[in-house]
Amino acid sequence: MAKVSFLDKRVFRQFLEVVSVISVVASLAFIFIEIPKEMKLWVGGIFLVLLLIVYVALWWRSNSLQQIHTNIEGSDVTIKKGDIFNQPDFKVIAFNEYFDTQVDDKIISSNSLNGIFVTNHLDTSVADLDRHIENYCFEDDDIVGENPERKAGKKTRFEIGSICVYGEYLLTAFSKFDDKNRAWLTMPEYLSFLINFWDRVNRIYAQKSVSVPIFGSGITRIKEHKNISDEDLLKIMLWTFRISEMRFKYPAKLTIIIHPGKMDTINLLDIKSSNNGL
Repeated sequence: MAKVSFLDKRVFRQFLEVVSVISVVASLAFIFIEIPKEMKLWVGGIFLVLLLIVYVALWWRSNSLQQIHTNIEGSDVTIKKGDIFNQPDFKVIAFNEYFDTQVDDKIISSNSLNGIFVTNHLDTSVADLDRHIENYCFEDDDIVGENPERKAGKKTRFEIGSICVYGEYLLTAFSKFDDKNRAWLTMPEYLSFLINFWDRVNRIYAQKSVSVPIFGSGITRIKEHKNISDEDLLKIMLWTFRISEMRFKYPAKLTIIIHPGKMDTINLLDIKSSNNGL
């Protein structure tokens, strides 16, 4: 199914801009070229077919967008399909509120971004990563308590939005876990996470570019919003970024990475046209 309607007014607006250029060029050309009367009908038909081809091409391009660039309050932002592990500078990996590292498809799914990072992208052992997190100088209000009754995984709970810098990665506490180790957040908590996250990134990014996934696009459940789309989550991320104090100084920028399998569900033309979010 096409993400952009064939008669979308934004496509038609682009089409009119192209037609205006073609019309100017054609008008100038016809000053010097005289078309025989018997050929005018053929030329007119060819011109109409050309315009139809141009419109279809613009419509196809709008449906096939893989990347867009925008500027939010002075910060350069790129939204594109890609692999976050191939991006330069800081790459953000979302953990749960305990910063668990146990990839066993019970606490951490091996197919999640978190699981792939721990399994395939560590340059050291999991035990070394655990020690790094344990000894990291978190902010005073990042640790919110202990959960000694937790049967599996770590016991220390962190404020969502907390960040642990690990080499070229920013590990962030994103999802809360219930007693069955299911990741979830309410919508107010999701918004709180984003505001806290942007605030902490602002303090530590050191003029490096930062690449993030679409938070909540995986297995994390947004309570009472089970059917929220990845496109809506992306718009919320952009909106909270806009109202936060986070500003990237050139040449640093924010890149939001869309998993290739999610591209068909996200209309980048809508994102580009919606004035940076909601």
